[in-house]
Amino acid sequence: MNYYLSDEQKMVQDLARKIAQEKMIPVAAKYDITEEYPWDIIKIIADAGLFGLFIPEAYGGMGVGVLNLCLATEELSRACGGIAVCYAASALGTFPIVLFGNDEQNKKYLPDLAAGKKVAAFGITEPEAGSDASAIKTTARKEGNHYVLNGIKHFITNGGDAETYVVIAMTDKNRGARGASAFIVEKGTPGFTFGKKEEKLGIRASSTSELIFTDCKIPKENLLAKEGMGFIVTMKTFDMSRPGVAAQALGIAQGSLDVAVKYSRERVQFGKSISSFQGIQWMLADMATQVEASRALVYACAREIDNGEKDVAKDSAMAKMYASDVAMKVTTDAVQILGGYGYMKDYPAEKFMRDAKITQIYEGTNQIQRNIIALQLIKEAAKK
Repeated sequence: MNYYLSDEQKMVQDLARKIAQEKMIPVAAKYDITEEYPWDIIKIIADAGLFGLFIPEAYGGMGVGVLNLCLATEELSRACGGIAVCYAASALGTFPIVLFGNDEQNKKYLPDLAAGKKVAAFGITEPEAGSDASAIKTTARKEGNHYVLNGIKHFITNGGDAETYVVIAMTDKNRGARGASAFIVEKGTPGFTFGKKEEKLGIRASSTSELIFTDCKIPKENLLAKEGMGFIVTMKTFDMSRPGVAAQALGIAQGSLDVAVKYSRERVQFGKSISSFQGIQWMLADMATQVEASRALVYACAREIDNGEKDVAKDSAMAKMYASDVAMKVTTDAVQILGGYGYMKDYPAEKFMRDAKITQIYEGTNQIQRNIIALQLIKEAAKK
């Protein structure tokens, strides 16, 4: 479909596609096996200027918005979800600073993040606080001109490799969610260490690690916004970043569809290509329709954000939920079309399926997304 992208948006799309096809596809299987962080590809993405797409020009970025970020993420994910999430997760860690950082914080952190000299990560999830983000136990105690952090975050994408972290911690446990605050923490700060690197089903090129804070002292200037605004920082960040997860899911789905269509034309059974069989044709038709519907929803949501819509929680949740469910469905069908070959690591279909699963889980499970959508619908109905 024609989404009437601007020349600038087409340029971003073409640039990311070129990187994906020429640089990522040849090494995707290698990084999936070794689980190394793909610094060489990150540098290529950084040199192309893609890290600065959504960062204001005043701080070294291009200031062109979330849709451009989604276009780049989709194309990179079409080649490898694991490498692409290293890029997208840095955006997740950067959004809180873009949204809530003061001028001094922005000047200090955003230029290096925009240039891709450093990557970022966002730390909220804990062993006992997953979907219930308000249950976090990491604390930040103010002592003079510093805050002292104690606690553990886990399942943090880019954990250990990122240099800049935005961490949510409780400054007043008695206030529940209103007692959470957001802090910028730099790698190398005394008392800030990393736990084990998780071994995962998919997105294996990306690092997922624990963040451990043991009497970690950070200056009070590293507080984002105000004390007690951590939960608001988190929710507003997710509203901005969930279309990026949706774009990752969309790219994974499109990549697996590409593989399935190509294979169906080449695979011969009963004297003809399996693409001539109606059963396969109907599967491909459904897959393509679902992918295109996802794309329409993701792009529309990203445009809303770029056009200044304030209340995008429902639409953002819809985009993330629908696109990731489609990614799981489409990648599973792609494996089915490839048959036995789809189950083998010599072909990329099984990797697409493994990479797709996490998009239904992180940045809020799809069950949580449905809660957000339904609650917003009910609120809207009550206003009428």
